[in-house]
Amino acid sequence: MSTTIVIFGASGDLTSRKLIPALYRLARKNRLPDDLRVVGFSRTPHSHDAWRQRLGESTAQFTADDFDPDAWREFARRIYYHAGDILQADDLARLGQFLTEIEDEPPGVRIFYLATAPQYFEPAIRHLGAAGLSCPGDHDVRIVVEKPFGTNRRSARQLNDTLHACFAEHQIYRIDHYLGKETVQNILVLRFANTIFEPVWNRTYIDHVQITAAEDVRVGRRGAYYDQAGVLRDMFQNHLLQLLTFSAMEAPVRFEADAVRNEKVKVLEAMRPLAPDEVARYTVRGQYRGYRKEPGVSPESQTATFAALRLDIENWRWQGVPFFIRSGKALACRTTQILIQFRRPPHLLFETARNERFQANRLLIQIQPAEGIQLYFQTKVPDAGMQTRLTNLDFRFREQFARSLPDAYERLLLDVLAGDPSLFARSDEVELAWGIIDPIIDAWHSTGQPELHIYEPGSWGPEASSQWMTNHGAEWFDLCPVLK
Repeated sequence: MSTTIVIFGASGDLTSRKLIPALYRLARKNRLPDDLRVVGFSRTPHSHDAWRQRLGESTAQFTADDFDPDAWREFARRIYYHAGDILQADDLARLGQFLTEIEDEPPGVRIFYLATAPQYFEPAIRHLGAAGLSCPGDHDVRIVVEKPFGTNRRSARQLNDTLHACFAEHQIYRIDHYLGKETVQNILVLRFANTIFEPVWNRTYIDHVQITAAEDVRVGRRGAYYDQAGVLRDMFQNHLLQLLTFSAMEAPVRFEADAVRNEKVKVLEAMRPLAPDEVARYTVRGQYRGYRKEPGVSPESQTATFAALRLDIENWRWQGVPFFIRSGKALACRTTQILIQFRRPPHLLFETARNERFQANRLLIQIQPAEGIQLYFQTKVPDAGMQTRLTNLDFRFREQFARSLPDAYERLLLDVLAGDPSLFARSDEVELAWGIIDPIIDAWHSTGQPELHIYEPGSWGPEASSQWMTNHGAEWFDLCPVLK
C-alpha cells in the first residue's frame, strides 16, 4: 500500500526549513513507511533531480548536526516534483494523473499539505475537490492546513465551510507546531500521570496561572505581514490559547483524538468573551520603540507588538482563578513558559527574611528553549533560626534524556501519517478561540483603549504591564531561562 505526501508551496521557506528536514530525520530513525513518496507542487519548473539537489543543500543547512550525504541520497529517491499552478483546476487534475503513475497498487494514503500563503488555501481546497482528489474512494485522503487559520471568526468559519464542502472533519489536520513540542505534550503527562499534582490542580490551591511566550527578536522582514496581523492574531489565538487549554482541561476519558479535543473545547466554551467596556481593564497593549521604522511598517502604526490579557474560566475547577497570558516581540529573552502560582498557606508559622515578602509555591513548566519543569518550595535556611527561603527542584529534558528533543514537525507529521488528529485543532475549537480574541481586537480598534504603551527593546514590555498585574493582585514571573 502506497503513502504519498503532496506539498503545495514546495518552493517556499516552510518546505525547505521545516518539512523536508523533519521527514529526513524521521527517515534516519526508520519511522517512515517504506513506500512513502514526497511530491513537491509549485509553479517553478524543476526536474525531479534538480529539486532533490536543491533540497539536499537546504536540508544539509538545517540539519547540520546529523546530516549524512549517503542517508540523504537514499531518502531523496522518494522525492518527486510536479510543476503546476494551485489556482488552475486543470493543473490539479494533472497532479492526480501524476500521482496515479508513481503510486503502487493497491491505493493507500494520500496527504495534501498546504504550505502555501493563506490566500491560496481556499482555491487549493476547491480545486482538489473539483479534481476528485478529496474524495477518499480507494485512498485514505488527509489534508493538512497551516496557520494562520483565518484572520477572525468570520474568515475562519468561511475556511471551515470550504473545507467541509470537500473533506470530512476526520480528514482535516489544522496544524499548530506548538502542540508538537514534547514539553507541551508533557503537560498532560505531568497532570494526569502523577497523583501529587492533579488533586491540587484547582481553585482551592492555585492562586493564578501565567502563560508567557516572549521573543527577543524584532519583526525583521515580517514587518508588512505583522503590521496587519499584530500580536493577538500572531500568537494568542493559536499558540497561547492552546497552552491554556492543555493547562486547564479536565482529564479525557481516554487518550484519543475526540476525547482530548472535547475537553479542550469545554475550556474555551467556559471562557466568557470580554465585553467592550471590560477590555481596557483586562488587557494591556504595547509597541516596542523603533517598530514604526521597521521595513513594511506604517510610520503611524498602532499595531501592538506586546499584549497581556486576563482571561477567566467560569467552571467548577477554575472559578475565580485568573489566567494571565502575555506575548511580545523584542523582549528580554526568548522563552515560552507556564507558571502555576499556588496559594499561600492559610497561616504562616515561621519567620521570613526581614523586609522580604513570603513567596508561595510555584510550578514552572518551561516549553522552550530550556525545556523542563521547576518546582519552587520553601525550605529552612541553615543556622538562621526558623527563617525560610524559596528553593527549587529542577528537571531538564536534555539532562534526563540522552537524545535531543525532536523538532515539533517530526511528531506532527508522524501523527498525520498515522491518522491521529489528537494534537490538531478541530473546527469548533478554532472558531471558539477566535470568538475570544475578536472582541479584544475590535475594542482596541474602535475605542483606542487601553493606551498603546511604548516599551524599550530588551525589556519585559511596558511598565504599565507590571502595574496592571499589581492591580489584579499578582506579579509577573520574569525569568530568562538558563540553558544547561
